[in-house]
Amino acid sequence: MERRGVWTAVLILCSLSSTMVNISATSRTMRGSVPKNSKNEYYKERLRRNLLANGLGSTPPMGWNSWNHFGCQIDEKMIRETSDALVSTGLAKLGYTYVNIDDCWAEIARDEKGNLVPKNSTFPSGIKALADNVHSKGLKLGIYSDAGATIKIMNGIDYLKYDNCNNDGSKPPVRYPVMTRALMKAGRPIFFSLCEWGDMHPALWGFKVGNSWRTTSDITDTWESMVSRADMNEVYAELARPGGWNDPDMLEVGNGGMTKNEYIVHFSIWAISKAPLLLGCDVRNVTKETMDIIANKEVIAVNQDPLGIQAKKVRSEGDLEVWAGPLTGYRVALLLVNRGPWRVSITADWDDIGIPPNSVTEARDLWEHKTLRKLFVGNLTATMNSHACKMYVLKPIA
Repeated sequence: MERRGVWTAVLILCSLSSTMVNISATSRTMRGSVPKNSKNEYYKERLRRNLLANGLGSTPPMGWNSWNHFGCQIDEKMIRETSDALVSTGLAKLGYTYVNIDDCWAEIARDEKGNLVPKNSTFPSGIKALADNVHSKGLKLGIYSDAGATIKIMNGIDYLKYDNCNNDGSKPPVRYPVMTRALMKAGRPIFFSLCEWGDMHPALWGFKVGNSWRTTSDITDTWESMVSRADMNEVYAELARPGGWNDPDMLEVGNGGMTKNEYIVHFSIWAISKAPLLLGCDVRNVTKETMDIIANKEVIAVNQDPLGIQAKKVRSEGDLEVWAGPLTGYRVALLLVNRGPWRVSITADWDDIGIPPNSVTEARDLWEHKTLRKLFVGNLTATMNSHACKMYVLKPIA
């Protein structure tokens, strides 16, 4: 059995805070060397060098992306209808506010300045008009480009997914900051999503470059693909924090390739992992079964908890897993996952998940939407079916 405490991330945050104090002190000692007339510009430039100055990503982004369901079959009518659906279904009020256009929106031929331009056949009104329409509904518009391509940041864009295709062979840690600097001069805050596929471990360097970074290759709508991306993403749990998030790729919930229980596991792992919650289904025709999953306010609240600490797989034995991570209010998010073929019981021990061993603890079942009558001391055991999970918020009360 593998044991790993969920509080390591807290130590890293403390270390980062100490580092920031040292940087601040260094900054004060340097003031005397900066010409008086240049002080304001000097400090503005230092601020611009850190993308956290955009004020975005304090919690993982939520919204929708076109790729998983539609691929290249997109046009401005569908994007407008999708933004309407996010509002009419109530998903926007739950936090799903980004409407992200993925690949295939641009013409192959660029304009005379070398910039990408929207396809006249599918986006005849242009991106600015589409952005205005999306903004009028209280939503935000995202767009796609490649790190091997130049792109003019059009007015109204709120999110950039920057892929790693068609690159010039230079290393991503060199190539991606070029766009970071361009976004800093865009005149509006733009969430920067590094879609680098985990090629050169962007979790190790992405925080100074963007607001999220892909830790995996593309997901597909299968159980095997989903759990493998969850595993790859979990390795970097300690490096996620407010302003910069690990991204195991977009959600497949509602696309039909997995069972309801498997989609619940998918959504639960992404939520407790503080992953971006970007829907990948057709929300214009969303079913009640899918809505019951993606509109679960209690699970979304775990993802959006302001403490911003990604959960870890604190114990695993074969197909049985215990995931846990701290929340605000001295609470703990707990996820028990059965990856195996049989119905089975899983036990979570307090000393694995960061609760003092003798604590009397209340458990809220997030998928049953009920607080269990029984109080728990030392551990909690639950039985679940194959490819299923149980998710709780635990609160010590004595």
